[in-house]
Amino acid sequence: MAELLNPVILSVLVLVALSLSRVNVVIALLLAAAVGGVAGGLSLEETFSVLIDGLGGQGETALSYILLGTLAVMVARSGLTRKLIRRVMPLLRGPRAVVLFAIAGLACFSQNLVPVHIAFIPILIPPLLAAFDRMKIDRRGVAVALTFGLKAPYLIVPLGFGLIFQGIIVDAMAENGMEISLGQIPLAMAIPVGAMGVGLAIAVLVTYRKDREYTNPQPLTDDAANPLGALDAGDADLKWRRGDYAVLIGLAVTLALQLVYGSLVMAALAGVVVIFVLGGERWTDGDPIVDRGVAMMGTIAFIMLVASGYASVLTETGAVEDLVASTSDWIGDSRLLTAVIMMLVGLVVTMGIGTSFGTVPVLAAFFVPLAAAVGFSPLATAALIGAAGAIGDAGAPASDSTLGPTSGLNADGQHHHIWDTCVPTFLHYNVLLFAGGVLAAMVL
Repeated sequence: MAELLNPVILSVLVLVALSLSRVNVVIALLLAAAVGGVAGGLSLEETFSVLIDGLGGQGETALSYILLGTLAVMVARSGLTRKLIRRVMPLLRGPRAVVLFAIAGLACFSQNLVPVHIAFIPILIPPLLAAFDRMKIDRRGVAVALTFGLKAPYLIVPLGFGLIFQGIIVDAMAENGMEISLGQIPLAMAIPVGAMGVGLAIAVLVTYRKDREYTNPQPLTDDAANPLGALDAGDADLKWRRGDYAVLIGLAVTLALQLVYGSLVMAALAGVVVIFVLGGERWTDGDPIVDRGVAMMGTIAFIMLVASGYASVLTETGAVEDLVASTSDWIGDSRLLTAVIMMLVGLVVTMGIGTSFGTVPVLAAFFVPLAAAVGFSPLATAALIGAAGAIGDAGAPASDSTLGPTSGLNADGQHHHIWDTCVPTFLHYNVLLFAGGVLAAMVL
């Protein structure tokens, strides 16, 4: 019973309850942080002091999102979006399942082949809403498909973000006395990722296969006042102009600098400046462009800042360590029970913090000795740590794996972040990731 009163559990329960009640995510995070801090022994004043001090933990990520939003607006204002959609539109005339699987496949490239993470969503998805509405596609299915592409690749492919995530697992295990090579991580994560694939298939072929009509379907016309709007299917103006080349070069510079320097802020800023310098946009249009970029991605950026402060509060109380450590007192020698408890702890911690990358080192410090004590192999331990770190990310209100899809699908205000993104992704991925992590631990 004492474990149920752990500040992390109380805080996450408050966060989930408020989010499901359609309370704004920022307000829910602040209230949950207050509950976690006070329950963990901090005063209310100390809690918010720690939260404010911790806002900078995701400062680079938040700034990169704002710059990516600005870059996305530049792309949308150019003719590139029209050309891209003209190529994609014929592909959206087939079965809806094919469309959703194709979107999941395209999203996979954003983690490894072209590591831009969620940056492609505000560029590609809003103009496609008209086609989705015409096909009566349930946007919850699109959200599940996008989240699969944002998560599964980094769990199993050691390139791009996958190289970072899997490297964190290897380093965290080594620091706690268990060696495993980077090349073994994909094998360890094969079963959990396979479970995610099953979840994607269920969502596409069963759960969201029926028609869904929206109150205000997007028209198939080009709205000059909304550069992110849908495009007229009969518009044949596909000629390349100087501005299109400038934007294309800007995107190439962004990608190249990100790969070379690993800084999304530096890369996105350089891409924006290149577009201005080459005449893709006029300097005098900078204010409305940036305003649109902030409007598109500012909410996500601010949520990530508050989530960083929230994580700082949970860390300051020491409740995360207490929660993980207390589980070893009553698990005993049961490998199955150990695997189940480890996955449950990972779910609670990651749902609160909202990042699988940041959760892995915290979990590994306690999971590695516990796994070694009950006889888990390095492969099994890596599977548990990787799956437990990722399990809460899909359904977490403050995760970019859910905020990203919402940013594109809610361009017209008809897609709710919690009920249309977080709940569907949680049900289709986290339940099966839980089972996949436990299964992998028992057979590896």
